[in-house]
Amino acid sequence: MFRIRRIYDDVLPADRDAVRQVQEILSTTIEGVHPDEVQELPERLRKPFPKRFLNLLFAAEKPPGRVQGFALLLHEPELRFSYLDYIASAPGTSGRGVGGALYQRVRDEARDRRARGLFFESLPDDSAVCRRLDGLKLNENADRLRFYESFGARPIAGTAYETPVGPGDDCPPFLLFDDLGTGEPLRRDFARRVVRAVLERKYGDLCPPEYVEKVLTSFRDDPVRLREPRYSRKTPTPRPAAIFPVSPGPIRMVVNDRHDIHHVRERGYVEAPVRVSSILRQLDGSGLMQRIEPRAYPESRILAVHDPALVDYLRRACEAVPEGKSVYPYVFPIRNPARPPRDLLLQAGYWCIDTFTPIHRNAYPAARRAVDCTLTAADEVLAGRRFAYALVRPPGHHSERRVFGGFCYFNNAAVAAHFLSAHGRIAVLDVDYHHGNGQQDIFWERSDVLTVSIHGHPSFAYPYFSGFEDERGAGPGEGFNLNLPLPERVDGPAYRGALERALERIAAFQPLILIVALGLDPAKGDPTGTWLLTARDFAANGRLIGALGLPTLVVQEGGYRTRTLGLNARSFFEGFLAGALRR
Repeated sequence: MFRIRRIYDDVLPADRDAVRQVQEILSTTIEGVHPDEVQELPERLRKPFPKRFLNLLFAAEKPPGRVQGFALLLHEPELRFSYLDYIASAPGTSGRGVGGALYQRVRDEARDRRARGLFFESLPDDSAVCRRLDGLKLNENADRLRFYESFGARPIAGTAYETPVGPGDDCPPFLLFDDLGTGEPLRRDFARRVVRAVLERKYGDLCPPEYVEKVLTSFRDDPVRLREPRYSRKTPTPRPAAIFPVSPGPIRMVVNDRHDIHHVRERGYVEAPVRVSSILRQLDGSGLMQRIEPRAYPESRILAVHDPALVDYLRRACEAVPEGKSVYPYVFPIRNPARPPRDLLLQAGYWCIDTFTPIHRNAYPAARRAVDCTLTAADEVLAGRRFAYALVRPPGHHSERRVFGGFCYFNNAAVAAHFLSAHGRIAVLDVDYHHGNGQQDIFWERSDVLTVSIHGHPSFAYPYFSGFEDERGAGPGEGFNLNLPLPERVDGPAYRGALERALERIAAFQPLILIVALGLDPAKGDPTGTWLLTARDFAANGRLIGALGLPTLVVQEGGYRTRTLGLNARSFFEGFLAGALRR
């Protein structure tokens, strides 16, 4: 079995290795490829639109990351056509369905991008066009054209496209057209624009202007004629994509399967299990997500960002609470923090920043599982899945190195950021209504993790004591913490102004991976906030974040208006993918 995934660039280690394997296949299996083309592949992927084409690389992989074949698709969004630059299987993989799966994936991508057709070249199966080929090579070409014909793609006929460019070009290729199953004819003017773009941009260094004009004027038929089917007279019935093991959703989603054991059944406690089910009702079946099971990680991941004494206290204190009971901090050690009482539950105020985050029997195991889920999602991004979502509760962004609060026990996003920082710089963007004081505290003196928070001003919004604009970090971390506090009444356009400032700072930082602490409490009507964002605003925000083009881990934080919570989450991810996948 294999899976097909898009390789966006060679930034992540898994993607770098996949690109290397693609380069090897490209140089060893495709005749006539110039070494410069092989070497330039990573650069083509990094640049948004080299030669005004979007470069889309798809790799068929078998575990553990062995590339079985690849397809490189060029897309021209203004003219709305796609061009298959290369498609090849690794040596020894023929007959395993790799080529068919890749070609079907390319067709699906072209359709998703609203292409009016898919074009590509293939060497001829006609000795009159290519006299230097022996019978074996002609048979190989015929097999290839037979394969494409089974999908409905056929050579364009009656034009001068296969005219040699010069004396040494004695085997020019056919230009093939695939209508992507629409049945729409290829109109002459559209075909001419496509051919001009291909010859002038892709082959500009080979095709002189007079050659280009000669080919263009040879397109006289309208609609353009395609060669009659040569290998099958039946209507083509392309193999359905479902038979190939292609990931069903572009975002890997990890759900805390133990979140509901932490259920504080008290009036007014809004951080309830229904939050997760509200989001899942909108995301399950949406086609946006592929759910995967969480994996267990050692406690050392938590201890890397939290004081061991805090972790030990939470574990022992939660175990000490009777089943079904909750203990809230009510005594705070302003006068003598060094001499706490012996009773664990009376010590709560020594470790908590507020009076409404309870010690509960299942708070610790639920919070531990939330960290497991977040690290599972982080590992998915490292493995080249590009986008992952940890749908967890309890949330985490108010948990500092030595204290907990704000419904948060362990800082999920910070644990992931520290874990991922071993591979490169990480940016954490907190879009919760409340300040991300936990990330600020944990990374206050670090320059390898940029922390950015958009939130209600601390003069009126929790946690009140942090989130001011002049808090920028200290020591090596000075300038690597950005707070963007906003007034009590904020609508979508005003919020996006702050978000654009945040994204400019993140882009300048050039992180390896972006972590989004996704609070949905900026929503209109949220019981913990005062802002006015709607589903349309969450979609617009997601689109801006996705357009950064970074590998992204999204970690769920706040959001408590359950009537709109799921819709806002779905809108955010739809917008995010619209921004990310249009690159």
